[in-house]
Amino acid sequence: MSTNPSMEPDLFAADLRTQFEAFLDDHRADLEASLDGLSEEEARAALVPSRTTLLGLLKHAAFVEKVWFDEAITCRSRVEIGIPATPDESFVLDPEDTIASVRAAYREACAGSRARTAALGPDDLVRGNRRGPLPMRWVYLHMLRELAQHCGHADILREQILAARAQ
Repeated sequence: MSTNPSMEPDLFAADLRTQFEAFLDDHRADLEASLDGLSEEEARAALVPSRTTLLGLLKHAAFVEKVWFDEAITCRSRVEIGIPATPDESFVLDPEDTIASVRAAYREACAGSRARTAALGPDDLVRGNRRGPLPMRWVYLHMLRELAQHCGHADILREQILAARAQ
């Protein structure tokens, strides 16, 4: 989907935080791009038994950004942040959720993540996670895994939607 800026030679020798951010931004862009050209109905299509839909994946990704780059860093509660208590709830689409509104919320969440991590290095500890203090490098690695998994889910769902459209 993306042009993969994380593979640019200038990034090979960059500091670890810059590399993490580049890879995260690649995955963020890929996940958001999974909705390109889809109708609202297609974005909400339930193709698997779980709550997973393409629009729900992006809404969940905004939740995950806030869990790891707000809750974990600022130590604010999920209630204070205004996010669901559980990951499963974060996939629930409200009637007013649209591609445009969920994309805007996702972009806002990602911008907030970048702002909150700007002054942190990979070895800095975040203290707002239920597991206890964690180094930022662990948070970055966890987020890369999370986004990579969801990009794979999105690829498969989008493939199914486009195949159904072609029939």
